Amino acid sequence: MNQAKFYIQETIENAWGRETLALQIKSNLYKRQGMAITNFEYTLQQPMSDLAQQTLKDPYVFDFMMMTKPFQEKDIEKQLITHISKFLLELGKGFAFVGQQFHLEIAQNDYYIDLLFYHIKLKCYVVIELKNTKFIPEYAGKLNFYLSAVDTLLKQEDDKPTIGILLCRDKNNIEAEFSLRDINKPMGISEFQFTEVVPDDLKSSLPSIEELENELKQLE
Repeated sequence: MNQAKFYIQETIENAWGRETLALQIKSNLYKRQGMAITNFEYTLQQPMSDLAQQTLKDPYVFDFMMMTKPFQEKDIEKQLITHISKFLLELGKGFAFVGQQFHLEIAQNDYYIDLLFYHIKLKCYVVIELKNTKFIPEYAGKLNFYLSAVDTLLKQEDDKPTIGILLCRDKNNIEAEFSLRDINKPMGISEFQFTEVVPDDLKSSLPSIEELENELKQLE
């Protein structure tokens, strides 16, 4: 019953159509919503900390993307921007796109934020960094640096503290929690998923389902 109520409430609040609702049910939004590893409880005041927590998901499902190896973070980033409407739908209500590879000049050095958003309901900037690898603690330090920069260079007096979202292909939850424990900037860590396509020149070299079944039978 709780799950049904969740989807009814989300449908009303976000004005979803039938197809959008079906996509959200298929991607199991109910179990992903609010599940990111964050430090919001210690870095944001109530009620913003709870609202920010429910804004994040884990994992993020970018099933509108089909990537063929080899690909880099910039290729994933480009695909997300190409499908910006679907990307914003997965991020959730309230996200407004500000820029890709957003330039910041700090101490006469150039830095580029992967994706910068502004969240209308939370009234804050949101920095998203993409990592096409498993999470390592060093990533949190770099994101913390960007949050400090945005708070100093972009944030206005009536804006709330900037939030960071680190999206990785995989993570260990204990490592993620330890990495955020003593950081005083609000950030969350989530995994992201998309469809990986096998290149055509490799398909012929891969065994078929029938061949795999025959190999297994011979091993019995």
